[in-house]
Amino acid sequence: MTSGNRIAIVGAGIAGLACAKVLRQEGFPVEVFDRTPDLGGVWSATRRYPGLRAQNSKHTYHFSDFPMPADYPRVPDGQQMQEYLDGYVRHHGFGGTLRLGTEVVAADPVDSGWLLEIRDQVGIHRTSCDHLIIANGVFSDPAVPDFRGVELFRQAGGQIGHASEFLDVEWARGKSVVVVGYGKSACDIAEAISHVAASTNVVARRLLWKMPRKLARGLIDYERLMLTRMGEAHFRYQELNRVERFLHGSAHTVRESNLDVIQELAIKRSHLRELGLVPEGRFEEIAESTVGTVTEDFFERVGMGLITVHRDNTIAELFAGQHGPGARLADGTLLQADIVVCATGFQQRVPFLTPYVQRQLTDENGNFRLHRQILPIGVPNLSFVGYNSSVISALNAEVAAHWTAALLQGRLALPTQEEMAAQVDERLRWMDERTHGHHAHGTAITPFSIHNIDEMLADMKFRLPRRTRAAQWFRTIRPSSYRGLTERSKGATVAPARDHAPAPEEQRTP
Repeated sequence: MTSGNRIAIVGAGIAGLACAKVLRQEGFPVEVFDRTPDLGGVWSATRRYPGLRAQNSKHTYHFSDFPMPADYPRVPDGQQMQEYLDGYVRHHGFGGTLRLGTEVVAADPVDSGWLLEIRDQVGIHRTSCDHLIIANGVFSDPAVPDFRGVELFRQAGGQIGHASEFLDVEWARGKSVVVVGYGKSACDIAEAISHVAASTNVVARRLLWKMPRKLARGLIDYERLMLTRMGEAHFRYQELNRVERFLHGSAHTVRESNLDVIQELAIKRSHLRELGLVPEGRFEEIAESTVGTVTEDFFERVGMGLITVHRDNTIAELFAGQHGPGARLADGTLLQADIVVCATGFQQRVPFLTPYVQRQLTDENGNFRLHRQILPIGVPNLSFVGYNSSVISALNAEVAAHWTAALLQGRLALPTQEEMAAQVDERLRWMDERTHGHHAHGTAITPFSIHNIDEMLADMKFRLPRRTRAAQWFRTIRPSSYRGLTERSKGATVAPARDHAPAPEEQRTP
Protein backbone atom coordinates (compact mmCIF):
# COMPACT_ATOMS: atom_id res chain seq x y z
CA MET A 1 0.00 0.00 0.00
CA THR A 2 1.32 3.44 -0.89
CA SER A 3 1.04 6.63 1.10
CA GLY A 4 -1.72 7.81 -1.25
CA ASN A 5 -4.19 5.37 0.25
CA ARG A 6 -6.82 6.71 2.62
CA ILE A 7 -6.72 5.57 6.25
CA ALA A 8 -9.67 5.69 8.65
CA ILE A 9 -8.99 5.40 12.38
CA VAL A 10 -11.78 4.63 14.84
CA GLY A 11 -10.95 6.21 18.20
CA ALA A 12 -9.29 9.46 19.28
CA GLY A 13 -7.62 8.23 22.44
CA ILE A 14 -3.89 7.81 23.00
CA ALA A 15 -3.53 5.01 20.43
CA GLY A 16 -5.64 6.63 17.71
CA LEU A 17 -3.87 9.96 18.05
CA ALA A 18 -0.42 8.35 17.95
CA CYS A 19 -1.37 6.44 14.83
CA ALA A 20 -2.84 9.52 13.13
CA LYS A 21 0.28 11.56 13.83
CA VAL A 22 2.71 8.87 12.60
CA LEU A 23 0.75 7.95 9.46
CA ARG A 24 0.23 11.58 8.55
CA GLN A 25 3.99 12.15 8.81
CA GLU A 26 4.42 9.19 6.46
CA GLY A 27 2.19 10.92 3.90
CA PHE A 28 -1.05 8.98 4.35
CA PRO A 29 -4.38 10.84 4.16
CA VAL A 30 -5.95 10.16 7.56
CA GLU A 31 -9.37 10.64 9.15
CA VAL A 32 -10.01 9.92 12.84
CA PHE A 33 -13.56 9.24 14.03
CA ASP A 34 -14.68 9.37 17.65
CA ARG A 35 -18.22 9.42 18.97
CA THR A 36 -17.36 11.70 21.92
CA PRO A 37 -17.27 15.50 21.50
CA ASP A 38 -13.67 15.70 22.71
CA LEU A 39 -10.51 13.68 22.22
CA GLY A 40 -8.78 11.60 24.84
CA GLY A 41 -10.44 8.19 25.03
CA VAL A 42 -10.34 7.16 28.69
CA TRP A 43 -9.32 10.75 29.50
CA SER A 44 -12.35 12.30 27.78
CA ALA A 45 -14.48 14.56 29.97
CA THR A 46 -17.44 12.35 29.03
CA ARG A 47 -16.08 9.45 31.10
CA ARG A 48 -13.59 10.95 33.57
CA TYR A 49 -14.53 9.65 37.01
CA PRO A 50 -13.58 11.54 40.21
CA GLY A 51 -10.05 10.73 41.37
CA LEU A 52 -8.83 9.56 37.95
CA ARG A 53 -5.07 9.90 37.64
CA ALA A 54 -2.35 8.41 35.45
CA GLN A 55 -0.92 5.09 36.59
CA ASN A 56 2.69 6.25 36.46
CA SER A 57 4.65 9.48 36.37
CA LYS A 58 4.80 12.16 33.69
CA HIS A 59 8.44 11.19 33.06
CA THR A 60 7.47 7.80 31.60
CA TYR A 61 3.87 8.29 30.46
CA HIS A 62 4.25 10.44 27.34
CA PHE A 63 5.09 10.26 23.65
CA SER A 64 8.73 10.11 22.60
CA ASP A 65 8.76 13.53 20.92
CA PHE A 66 6.40 15.42 23.23
CA PRO A 67 7.19 15.40 26.96
CA MET A 68 4.71 16.44 29.63
CA PRO A 69 4.58 20.13 30.64
CA ALA A 70 7.12 21.08 33.29
CA ASP A 71 4.45 22.48 35.59
CA TYR A 72 2.46 19.24 35.72
CA PRO A 73 2.58 17.30 39.00
CA ARG A 74 4.57 14.09 39.02
CA VAL A 75 1.37 12.09 38.45
CA PRO A 76 -1.07 13.97 36.19
CA ASP A 77 -4.81 13.84 36.78
CA GLY A 78 -7.45 13.05 34.17
CA GLN A 79 -8.00 16.63 33.04
CA GLN A 80 -4.27 17.24 32.68
CA MET A 81 -3.92 14.09 30.60
CA GLN A 82 -6.68 15.26 28.27
CA GLU A 83 -5.03 18.68 27.97
CA TYR A 84 -1.69 17.00 27.22
CA LEU A 85 -3.24 15.02 24.37
CA ASP A 86 -4.93 18.14 23.03
CA GLY A 87 -1.54 19.86 23.10
CA TYR A 88 0.00 16.90 21.24
CA VAL A 89 -2.53 17.32 18.43
CA ARG A 90 -1.99 21.08 18.22
CA HIS A 91 1.80 20.75 18.35
CA HIS A 92 1.87 18.31 15.43
CA GLY A 93 -0.90 20.13 13.56
CA PHE A 94 -3.31 17.32 12.76
CA GLY A 95 -6.47 18.63 14.41
CA GLY A 96 -8.06 18.86 10.96
CA THR A 97 -8.04 15.07 10.67
CA LEU A 98 -10.31 14.62 13.72
CA ARG A 99 -14.03 14.11 13.29
CA LEU A 100 -15.27 14.27 16.86
CA GLY A 101 -18.89 13.63 17.76
CA THR A 102 -18.95 11.19 14.85
CA GLU A 103 -19.64 7.51 15.45
CA VAL A 104 -18.77 4.68 13.08
CA VAL A 105 -21.90 2.56 13.28
CA ALA A 106 -21.00 0.04 10.56
CA ALA A 107 -17.93 -1.03 8.62
CA ASP A 108 -18.27 -3.43 5.70
CA PRO A 109 -15.30 -4.91 3.81
CA VAL A 110 -15.27 -4.33 0.08
CA ASP A 111 -12.72 -5.19 -2.60
CA SER A 112 -11.04 -1.80 -2.38
CA GLY A 113 -11.07 -1.49 1.41
CA TRP A 114 -13.97 -0.59 3.69
CA LEU A 115 -17.33 1.08 3.34
CA LEU A 116 -18.16 3.02 6.51
CA GLU A 117 -21.50 4.20 7.84
CA ILE A 118 -21.05 7.14 10.17
CA ARG A 119 -23.44 9.12 12.33
CA ASP A 120 -22.95 12.72 13.41
CA GLN A 121 -25.21 15.57 14.50
CA VAL A 122 -26.53 15.99 10.96
CA GLY A 123 -27.46 12.36 10.39
CA ILE A 124 -26.09 9.14 8.89
CA HIS A 125 -23.60 9.29 6.02
CA ARG A 126 -21.38 6.93 4.09
CA THR A 127 -17.71 7.18 3.36
CA SER A 128 -14.93 4.77 2.45
CA CYS A 129 -11.28 4.08 3.13
CA ASP A 130 -8.55 1.82 1.81
CA HIS A 131 -7.42 0.65 5.26
CA LEU A 132 -9.29 0.66 8.57
CA ILE A 133 -7.49 0.99 11.90
CA ILE A 134 -9.40 0.16 15.07
CA ALA A 135 -8.24 2.20 18.05
CA ASN A 136 -11.44 2.08 20.11
CA GLY A 137 -9.47 0.94 23.14
CA VAL A 138 -9.63 -2.10 25.37
CA PHE A 139 -11.68 -0.04 27.84
CA SER A 140 -14.44 0.91 25.43
CA ASP A 141 -17.54 -1.07 26.41
CA PRO A 142 -18.45 -0.86 30.12
CA ALA A 143 -19.33 -4.16 31.80
CA VAL A 144 -22.12 -3.85 34.40
CA PRO A 145 -23.30 -6.93 36.31
CA ASP A 146 -26.96 -7.87 36.03
CA PHE A 147 -27.86 -7.77 39.72
CA ARG A 148 -30.99 -9.44 40.96
CA GLY A 149 -33.60 -6.94 42.17
CA VAL A 150 -32.21 -3.98 40.22
CA GLU A 151 -35.64 -2.83 39.04
CA LEU A 152 -37.07 -2.64 42.56
CA PHE A 153 -33.86 -0.92 43.64
CA ARG A 154 -34.33 1.78 41.00
CA GLN A 155 -38.02 2.19 41.79
CA ALA A 156 -37.03 2.96 45.38
CA GLY A 157 -34.76 5.78 44.13
CA GLY A 158 -31.52 3.84 43.94
CA GLN A 159 -29.03 4.73 41.21
CA ILE A 160 -26.66 2.28 39.56
CA GLY A 161 -24.09 2.84 36.83
CA HIS A 162 -20.61 2.10 35.59
CA ALA A 163 -17.58 3.94 36.96
CA SER A 164 -17.09 5.67 33.60
CA GLU A 165 -20.55 7.23 34.00
CA PHE A 166 -19.85 8.63 37.48
CA LEU A 167 -18.45 12.04 36.55
CA ASP A 168 -19.09 14.34 39.49
CA VAL A 169 -18.19 13.67 43.11
CA GLU A 170 -21.04 15.96 44.16
CA TRP A 171 -23.49 13.27 43.04
CA ALA A 172 -22.41 11.35 46.14
CA ARG A 173 -22.74 14.18 48.67
CA GLY A 174 -24.70 12.99 51.68
CA LYS A 175 -25.48 9.65 50.00
CA SER A 176 -24.72 6.06 50.93
CA VAL A 177 -22.48 4.71 48.18
CA VAL A 178 -21.45 1.13 47.38
CA VAL A 179 -18.50 0.69 45.01
CA VAL A 180 -18.22 -2.73 43.38
CA GLY A 181 -14.66 -3.78 42.53
CA TYR A 182 -11.14 -3.44 43.89
CA GLY A 183 -9.16 -2.28 40.87
CA LYS A 184 -7.66 1.16 40.41
CA SER A 185 -10.91 2.85 39.37
CA ALA A 186 -12.81 1.37 42.33
CA CYS A 187 -10.26 2.62 44.87
CA ASP A 188 -9.87 6.00 43.15
CA ILE A 189 -13.62 6.61 43.23
CA ALA A 190 -14.06 5.31 46.78
CA GLU A 191 -11.34 7.61 48.10
CA ALA A 192 -12.75 10.63 46.25
CA ILE A 193 -16.36 10.18 47.35
CA SER A 194 -15.44 9.27 50.95
CA HIS A 195 -14.86 13.00 51.54
CA VAL A 196 -18.52 13.86 50.81
CA ALA A 197 -20.61 10.66 51.10
CA ALA A 198 -22.60 9.64 54.16
CA SER A 199 -21.01 6.19 53.88
CA THR A 200 -18.62 4.50 51.47
CA ASN A 201 -18.51 0.72 51.12
CA VAL A 202 -16.28 -1.22 48.73
CA VAL A 203 -17.36 -4.75 47.78
CA ALA A 204 -14.32 -6.70 46.61
CA ARG A 205 -14.83 -10.14 45.12
CA ARG A 206 -11.09 -10.64 45.26
CA LEU A 207 -8.36 -8.55 46.83
CA LEU A 208 -5.58 -7.56 44.44
CA TRP A 209 -1.98 -6.74 45.24
CA LYS A 210 -1.30 -3.04 44.83
CA MET A 211 2.07 -1.36 44.55
CA PRO A 212 2.80 1.84 46.50
CA ARG A 213 4.44 4.39 44.24
CA LYS A 214 7.35 4.56 46.70
CA LEU A 215 8.58 1.67 48.83
CA ALA A 216 12.13 2.45 49.94
CA ARG A 217 13.80 5.73 49.04
CA GLY A 218 16.58 5.25 46.51
CA LEU A 219 16.08 1.48 46.47
CA ILE A 220 12.82 0.47 44.83
CA ASP A 221 9.65 2.05 43.59
CA TYR A 222 6.77 1.16 41.31
CA GLU A 223 8.44 2.32 38.10
CA ARG A 224 11.79 0.72 38.94
CA LEU A 225 10.00 -2.61 39.26
CA MET A 226 7.67 -2.34 36.27
CA LEU A 227 9.59 -0.12 33.83
CA THR A 228 13.14 -1.44 33.86
CA ARG A 229 14.41 -4.51 32.07
CA MET A 230 15.60 -5.98 35.37
CA GLY A 231 12.24 -5.44 37.02
CA GLU A 232 10.39 -6.91 34.06
CA ALA A 233 12.75 -9.89 34.08
CA HIS A 234 11.40 -10.88 37.51
CA PHE A 235 8.21 -12.01 35.77
CA ARG A 236 8.36 -15.02 33.49
CA TYR A 237 7.99 -14.13 29.82
CA GLN A 238 7.02 -16.51 27.04
CA GLU A 239 10.55 -16.60 25.67
CA LEU A 240 13.38 -15.88 28.09
CA ASN A 241 16.55 -13.97 27.32
CA ARG A 242 19.89 -14.80 28.94
CA VAL A 243 19.34 -12.78 32.13
CA GLU A 244 15.78 -14.06 32.48
CA ARG A 245 16.89 -17.68 32.10
CA PHE A 246 19.35 -17.04 34.93
CA LEU A 247 16.74 -15.39 37.20
CA HIS A 248 14.17 -18.10 36.57
CA GLY A 249 16.73 -20.89 36.70
CA SER A 250 19.76 -21.17 38.96
CA ALA A 251 19.07 -17.75 40.55
CA HIS A 252 15.36 -18.33 41.16
CA THR A 253 15.84 -17.96 44.91
CA VAL A 254 17.25 -14.46 44.36
CA ARG A 255 14.26 -13.51 42.23
CA GLU A 256 11.80 -14.94 44.73
CA SER A 257 13.55 -13.25 47.64
CA ASN A 258 13.45 -9.89 45.86
CA LEU A 259 9.70 -10.21 45.31
CA ASP A 260 9.19 -11.35 48.91
CA VAL A 261 10.97 -8.23 50.16
CA ILE A 262 8.83 -6.01 47.92
CA GLN A 263 5.70 -7.82 49.12
CA GLU A 264 6.58 -7.22 52.77
CA LEU A 265 7.42 -3.58 52.14
CA ALA A 266 4.07 -3.11 50.33
CA ILE A 267 2.19 -4.71 53.23
CA LYS A 268 3.89 -2.50 55.80
CA ARG A 269 3.65 0.69 53.75
CA SER A 270 -0.14 0.33 53.38
CA HIS A 271 -0.75 -1.24 56.83
CA LEU A 272 -2.52 -4.17 55.18
CA ARG A 273 -2.15 -6.54 58.15
CA GLU A 274 -3.71 -4.10 60.57
CA LEU A 275 -6.57 -3.48 58.15
CA GLY A 276 -7.10 -7.17 57.38
CA LEU A 277 -6.52 -6.51 53.68
CA VAL A 278 -3.54 -8.71 52.80
CA PRO A 279 -4.43 -10.44 49.50
CA GLU A 280 -4.05 -14.18 49.08
CA GLY A 281 -1.24 -15.53 46.93
CA ARG A 282 2.19 -14.15 46.11
CA PHE A 283 3.02 -10.57 45.25
CA GLU A 284 4.11 -11.45 41.73
CA GLU A 285 0.41 -11.90 40.94
CA ILE A 286 0.36 -8.09 40.79
CA ALA A 287 1.43 -8.54 37.18
CA GLU A 288 -1.09 -11.22 36.30
CA SER A 289 -2.78 -9.09 33.65
CA THR A 290 -2.63 -5.56 34.95
CA VAL A 291 -0.69 -3.65 37.56
CA GLY A 292 -2.41 -1.66 40.27
CA THR A 293 -0.87 1.22 42.16
CA VAL A 294 -2.10 2.24 45.57
CA THR A 295 -4.60 5.10 45.46
CA GLU A 296 -3.23 7.92 47.59
CA ASP A 297 -4.93 8.05 51.02
CA PHE A 298 -7.20 5.06 50.25
CA PHE A 299 -5.85 2.81 53.00
CA GLU A 300 -5.51 5.74 55.38
CA ARG A 301 -9.24 6.43 55.00
CA VAL A 302 -10.01 2.74 55.47
CA GLY A 303 -8.09 2.93 58.75
CA MET A 304 -10.09 6.02 59.76
CA GLY A 305 -13.36 4.17 59.20
CA LEU A 306 -14.39 6.41 56.31
CA ILE A 307 -14.18 3.54 53.81
CA THR A 308 -15.25 -0.03 54.59
CA VAL A 309 -13.90 -2.85 52.43
CA HIS A 310 -15.96 -6.05 52.32
CA ARG A 311 -13.32 -8.48 51.11
CA ASP A 312 -14.00 -11.80 49.35
CA ASN A 313 -17.62 -10.77 48.87
CA THR A 314 -20.15 -9.98 46.17
CA ILE A 315 -23.58 -8.37 45.89
CA ALA A 316 -26.21 -11.11 46.05
CA GLU A 317 -29.09 -8.76 45.30
CA LEU A 318 -30.26 -5.18 45.31
CA PHE A 319 -33.50 -4.40 47.12
CA ALA A 320 -35.98 -1.73 48.17
CA GLY A 321 -36.02 -1.75 51.96
CA GLN A 322 -38.07 -0.01 54.58
CA HIS A 323 -35.39 2.66 54.91
CA GLY A 324 -34.66 3.01 51.21
CA PRO A 325 -32.66 1.17 48.55
CA GLY A 326 -29.93 -1.22 49.61
CA ALA A 327 -27.67 -4.14 48.76
CA ARG A 328 -27.49 -7.60 50.30
CA LEU A 329 -24.04 -9.17 50.17
CA ALA A 330 -23.28 -12.84 49.70
CA ASP A 331 -22.37 -13.18 53.38
CA GLY A 332 -25.75 -11.72 54.42
CA THR A 333 -24.53 -8.20 55.22
CA LEU A 334 -27.12 -5.50 54.45
CA LEU A 335 -25.87 -2.14 53.18
CA GLN A 336 -27.79 1.03 52.59
CA ALA A 337 -27.10 2.02 49.00
CA ASP A 338 -28.40 5.20 47.41
CA ILE A 339 -25.79 4.79 44.67
CA VAL A 340 -24.05 1.65 43.37
CA VAL A 341 -20.94 2.36 41.28
CA CYS A 342 -19.79 -0.62 39.22
CA ALA A 343 -16.02 -0.43 38.76
CA THR A 344 -16.28 -3.82 37.12
CA GLY A 345 -14.14 -3.42 34.04
CA PHE A 346 -14.84 -3.39 30.34
CA GLN A 347 -15.52 -5.74 27.48
CA GLN A 348 -13.40 -5.67 24.35
CA ARG A 349 -15.83 -5.33 21.43
CA VAL A 350 -15.94 -3.90 17.92
CA PRO A 351 -19.71 -3.77 17.38
CA PHE A 352 -19.53 -1.83 14.11
CA LEU A 353 -17.90 -4.76 12.31
CA THR A 354 -20.09 -7.38 10.67
CA PRO A 355 -20.62 -10.64 12.61
CA TYR A 356 -18.69 -12.49 9.90
CA VAL A 357 -15.62 -10.29 10.40
CA GLN A 358 -15.93 -10.43 14.18
CA ARG A 359 -15.88 -14.23 14.08
CA GLN A 360 -12.63 -14.11 12.11
CA LEU A 361 -11.03 -11.80 14.67
CA THR A 362 -11.57 -13.87 17.80
CA ASP A 363 -11.41 -17.45 19.01
CA GLU A 364 -14.23 -19.40 20.66
CA ASN A 365 -13.47 -17.66 23.99
CA GLY A 366 -13.64 -14.16 22.55
CA ASN A 367 -9.86 -13.65 22.59
CA PHE A 368 -8.51 -11.37 19.86
CA ARG A 369 -6.17 -13.27 17.56
CA LEU A 370 -3.78 -10.50 16.53
CA HIS A 371 -0.19 -10.84 15.37
CA ARG A 372 1.88 -8.45 17.51
CA GLN A 373 -1.45 -7.30 19.03
CA ILE A 374 -1.95 -5.41 15.74
CA LEU A 375 -2.62 -7.53 12.68
CA PRO A 376 -5.66 -9.82 12.37
CA ILE A 377 -5.05 -13.02 10.45
CA GLY A 378 -7.06 -13.42 7.28
CA VAL A 379 -8.86 -10.05 7.33
CA PRO A 380 -7.30 -7.75 4.73
CA ASN A 381 -7.00 -3.96 5.02
CA LEU A 382 -7.58 -4.01 8.76
CA SER A 383 -5.32 -3.47 11.76
CA PHE A 384 -5.57 -2.56 15.44
CA VAL A 385 -3.62 -0.13 17.57
CA GLY A 386 -3.80 0.19 21.34
CA TYR A 387 -4.63 -3.49 21.83
CA ASN A 388 -1.24 -3.81 23.54
CA SER A 389 -2.50 -2.27 26.78
CA SER A 390 0.34 -1.54 29.18
CA VAL A 391 1.56 0.78 31.93
CA ILE A 392 3.35 2.87 29.27
CA SER A 393 0.55 2.74 26.73
CA ALA A 394 1.57 6.04 25.09
CA LEU A 395 4.95 4.63 24.07
CA ASN A 396 3.64 1.15 23.23
CA ALA A 397 0.96 2.71 21.03
CA GLU A 398 3.45 5.02 19.34
CA VAL A 399 5.79 2.15 18.45
CA ALA A 400 2.78 0.14 17.24
CA ALA A 401 1.85 3.09 15.01
CA HIS A 402 5.31 3.00 13.41
CA TRP A 403 4.94 -0.78 12.98
CA THR A 404 1.61 -0.16 11.22
CA ALA A 405 3.17 2.43 8.93
CA ALA A 406 5.90 -0.04 8.00
CA LEU A 407 3.22 -2.67 7.35
CA LEU A 408 1.27 -0.38 5.03
CA GLN A 409 4.43 0.53 3.14
CA GLY A 410 5.47 -3.09 2.68
CA ARG A 411 8.59 -2.71 4.83
CA LEU A 412 7.86 -5.69 7.11
CA ALA A 413 8.86 -9.27 6.38
CA LEU A 414 5.87 -11.02 7.92
CA PRO A 415 5.60 -14.74 8.67
CA THR A 416 3.10 -16.76 6.66
CA GLN A 417 -0.51 -16.71 7.81
CA GLU A 418 -0.10 -20.27 9.09
CA GLU A 419 2.99 -19.29 11.09
CA MET A 420 1.27 -16.20 12.50
CA ALA A 421 -1.78 -18.26 13.47
CA ALA A 422 0.40 -20.79 15.30
CA GLN A 423 2.30 -18.02 17.12
CA VAL A 424 -0.94 -16.29 18.17
CA ASP A 425 -2.45 -19.55 19.43
CA GLU A 426 0.65 -20.34 21.44
CA ARG A 427 0.71 -16.83 22.92
CA LEU A 428 -2.94 -17.06 23.97
CA ARG A 429 -2.29 -20.47 25.53
CA TRP A 430 0.63 -19.02 27.48
CA MET A 431 -1.42 -15.99 28.55
CA ASP A 432 -4.26 -18.23 29.74
CA GLU A 433 -1.82 -20.27 31.78
CA ARG A 434 0.00 -17.37 33.45
CA THR A 435 -3.06 -15.17 34.14
CA HIS A 436 -5.68 -17.88 34.76
CA GLY A 437 -7.66 -16.38 31.89
CA HIS A 438 -7.49 -12.77 33.14
CA HIS A 439 -5.80 -11.19 30.14
CA ALA A 440 -8.52 -8.87 28.77
CA HIS A 441 -9.26 -11.23 25.88
CA GLY A 442 -5.69 -11.23 24.68
CA THR A 443 -5.20 -7.46 24.69
CA ALA A 444 -3.08 -7.02 27.85
CA ILE A 445 0.71 -7.20 27.67
CA THR A 446 1.43 -6.12 31.27
CA PRO A 447 4.03 -6.45 32.74
CA PHE A 448 5.92 -7.04 29.51
CA SER A 449 5.76 -3.54 28.02
CA ILE A 450 9.44 -3.46 27.09
CA HIS A 451 9.36 -6.93 25.54
CA ASN A 452 6.43 -5.84 23.38
CA ILE A 453 8.36 -2.80 22.15
CA ASP A 454 11.47 -4.89 21.48
CA GLU A 455 9.51 -7.32 19.31
CA MET A 456 7.99 -4.54 17.20
CA LEU A 457 11.38 -2.85 16.81
CA ALA A 458 12.95 -6.13 15.71
CA ASP A 459 10.29 -6.50 13.00
CA MET A 460 11.15 -2.99 11.78
CA LYS A 461 14.89 -3.75 11.95
CA PHE A 462 15.36 -0.88 14.36
CA ARG A 463 17.64 -1.44 17.32
CA LEU A 464 18.36 0.87 20.20
CA PRO A 465 22.03 1.65 20.82
CA ARG A 466 23.69 -0.88 23.12
CA ARG A 467 24.33 1.80 25.74
CA THR A 468 20.65 2.71 25.85
CA ARG A 469 19.55 -0.90 26.23
CA ALA A 470 22.14 -1.45 28.96
CA ALA A 471 20.90 1.60 30.87
CA GLN A 472 17.32 0.29 30.71
CA TRP A 473 18.25 -2.70 32.83
CA PHE A 474 18.46 -0.56 35.94
CA ARG A 475 17.00 2.79 34.95
CA THR A 476 13.35 3.35 34.07
CA ILE A 477 12.56 3.41 30.39
CA ARG A 478 12.62 6.88 28.82
CA PRO A 479 10.26 7.55 25.91
CA SER A 480 12.70 10.08 24.43
CA SER A 481 15.08 7.18 23.70
CA TYR A 482 12.69 6.14 20.90
CA ARG A 483 12.63 9.46 19.02
CA GLY A 484 14.78 7.86 16.36
CA LEU A 485 11.69 6.14 14.96
CA THR A 486 10.11 9.48 14.18
CA GLU A 487 13.31 10.82 12.66
CA ARG A 488 13.58 7.78 10.44
CA SER A 489 9.97 8.18 9.29
CA LYS A 490 10.81 11.75 8.22
CA GLY A 491 13.54 10.40 5.98
CA ALA A 492 16.37 11.82 8.05
CA THR A 493 19.63 10.06 8.70
CA VAL A 494 19.32 8.80 12.23
CA ALA A 495 22.32 9.11 14.46
CA PRO A 496 22.57 6.70 17.37
CA ALA A 497 20.14 7.95 19.99
CA ARG A 498 21.61 9.06 23.29
CA ASP A 499 19.86 7.79 26.36
CA HIS A 500 18.68 11.02 27.81
CA ALA A 501 15.43 12.75 28.60
CA PRO A 502 14.80 16.45 29.04
CA ALA A 503 15.06 17.58 32.61
CA PRO A 504 11.74 18.81 34.01
CA GLU A 505 12.76 22.45 33.57
CA GLU A 506 13.55 21.79 29.91
CA GLN A 507 10.24 20.20 29.05
CA ARG A 508 7.98 22.28 26.87
CA THR A 509 4.36 23.06 27.57
CA PRO A 510 1.73 22.15 25.00
